[in-house]
Amino acid sequence: MKFAMKSALVSMILLASTASAVHAAGAGSGVITFEGAIIEAACSISPESVDQTVGLGQVAKSELEAGGTGNPEPFYIKLVGCDTSTLNTVTSTFTGAESVAVPGALGIVGTASGAGIMMRDGTGAQIVLGTATTPQRLQDGDNTLSFGAYLQGSAAGTVTPGKFTAVTNFSLAYQ
Repeated sequence: MKFAMKSALVSMILLASTASAVHAAGAGSGVITFEGAIIEAACSISPESVDQTVGLGQVAKSELEAGGTGNPEPFYIKLVGCDTSTLNTVTSTFTGAESVAVPGALGIVGTASGAGIMMRDGTGAQIVLGTATTPQRLQDGDNTLSFGAYLQGSAAGTVTPGKFTAVTNFSLAYQ
């Protein structure tokens, strides 16, 4: 009798451990990948500023005809942990495909056409693709670089309604 109870107890323990293993295996699994970069710079770029999406909203075709513009939308590049002991200013350079419809504007792709995206720095100066902005003074700690973007229609061509996207890359240079 004692042997039978001991055998039953061992069987129950084995069954319980097998059920736990099956339950854990069937509960789901996944992989988490961490990525980033170590850079030689006066500041770190905040993670939410590295890859952004800026919504320009729905702009009426009539606003863009004859070179008209949509409302500017602000966007920011947040810098953290800045040390200004040797480098205390920063410039930003934006690159991307230039618009065929609006010279100097960032080109759009999609079903919409006849417009481009213009960008301005925090002082309101127009950003020229591929050219560094005016240097902005940094302070120790956290800093926010301010910009704005808006849709501009072609001065001479037709504006076609539809959806669009555009991509610009930015790089920072510290002085």
